[in-house]
Amino acid sequence: MNCNRYECPICLGQNLILKYEANYVYTYILDSDAPGLLNAEEFLSWLYDRRELKHNRTYIECIKCGAQYPYTFIAGVLDHRE
Repeated sequence: MNCNRYECPICLGQNLILKYEANYVYTYILDSDAPGLLNAEEFLSWLYDRRELKHNRTYIECIKCGAQYPYTFIAGVLDHRE
């Protein structure tokens, strides 16, 4: 099965990756033992009280030339022409 059915319109490279970037703000309520109500004796960063997404984006990147495209291009510009 050939999974390289897309190519970069700039360099014609066929090694494209889909990336998802996200920026979160984690909140820990301060109490007497450790930051965060879920942290009883030590601070563990994944035991947060609240997580708020500030920004996210999904895009396609060409590994060969580094060009970035909106992921919606996969249905148009990046389709491999036979």
